[in-house]
Amino acid sequence: MANLSLTTRDVARELARRYSTMTHEELDILEEILVPRKYPKGARILDEGEVCQSIYWIVKGLVRQFYFKNKKELTEYMATENTICMSIESLFHETPSHQIIQALEPTILFEIPMRELEAAAIKSVNIQMLYRKILEESLIISQQRADMLRFESAQDRYQKLVKSTPQLVLRAPLVYIASYLQMTPETLSRVRTAVLLNG
Repeated sequence: MANLSLTTRDVARELARRYSTMTHEELDILEEILVPRKYPKGARILDEGEVCQSIYWIVKGLVRQFYFKNKKELTEYMATENTICMSIESLFHETPSHQIIQALEPTILFEIPMRELEAAAIKSVNIQMLYRKILEESLIISQQRADMLRFESAQDRYQKLVKSTPQLVLRAPLVYIASYLQMTPETLSRVRTAVLLNG
């Protein structure tokens, strides 16, 4: 595992801490299926048309999930350290992904291959719980984003993002933040100015 500051054991422990208590034997099983990956800035972790076969746990870096509509890039999701990322429909239906996952910074992540995770979950109640909690978290994030876009003003959307994930606001290019919040860059600029003035 060349030059990774975290070992697979460290990552297995962190996943267990976050999602489900595990025995040493269960940590061994989880550690065995984790696959470390490194990506340079700009690299595509998952490309359009590829089948997503893993859940990605980001340990360092920043990624975005986006797709093309009418020749425009639309940002669906962004994630920093200690966050899960995946193309969920492609993962579960084993179909080509419409979404692209790209590293916006040099990124280190660990893949949790779906087939190996499902096989491990059959043998272990705690790994089954980890699997369920990861999916629950992903569904809740999707619902919260959908509700934010449906019900909240541009200023409220931006303030919520600042409060929930300040690292994204500091590190992601403004054009991607604007797209994620479904605003034009000009609207985002006005909103940021208003928030600073009222802040």
